[in-house]
Amino acid sequence: MANVKDFSVEEKLIAVLSLQKIDSKIDEIQTLKGELPMEVKDLEDEIAGLQTRINNIDAEINTINTFIETKTEAKKESEGLIKKYEKQQDNVKNNREFEAINKEMEMQELEVRLNEKHIKDATFDLRDRTNVRLKTEEKIKNVEDSLAIKRAELEKISIDTDKEEKVLAEKSAEAKEKVDPRLLTAYERIRGSYRNGLSVVPIMRDSCGGCFNVIPPQRQSEIRQHKKIIVCEHCGRILVDTDLNDKVGIKA
Repeated sequence: MANVKDFSVEEKLIAVLSLQKIDSKIDEIQTLKGELPMEVKDLEDEIAGLQTRINNIDAEINTINTFIETKTEAKKESEGLIKKYEKQQDNVKNNREFEAINKEMEMQELEVRLNEKHIKDATFDLRDRTNVRLKTEEKIKNVEDSLAIKRAELEKISIDTDKEEKVLAEKSAEAKEKVDPRLLTAYERIRGSYRNGLSVVPIMRDSCGGCFNVIPPQRQSEIRQHKKIIVCEHCGRILVDTDLNDKVGIKA
């Protein structure tokens, strides 16, 4: 790291302010990209959830179809027994045999009606499950369309910004080399404390550009003199005057 112990306070402020402006530009790019990856991930998770729902519905449909097949087979067996008993009625020798066969026929007729009810109810369930599956497939198609759009947006932003972000990252590393070590430590600590990443802020309308608390006139005067590093007593951010802030930019 370069030896900066003889740098003036103003030079130290310019160095750390330059670093802040570079890092803030990187933050802007990350913010621009940051929401899209999350949106893409959410859409991918939604599709996965919907596909799981379809898999579950398919399992339910298979179960219902198996149930219908079982009840249809049972109905056929009962109908076969009824025909068998009808033939036996022609050969009965007494009323007892006739009544016994008639009772068996009535039981099988009940079985037929019960199986028909089961098949009917299951058919309604099958129709409902099939409709839900179709709606879920339609939902997946809509989400996939949205996902394609978001992925295209993210890809475009990445193409447009990756090169710039790489250049800025290199500039940030170079800028850190020019910042007083103790000031850099304070800068990184403050930067990590706030979601917007602002460690160095200008005075804006007589207030701190970070927390917007009012800065007393005397304090503002001291900040403009560049004789010492002054931090906001409310948020701890490093304060610079408007002129210095406007003077410092990101070099191409």
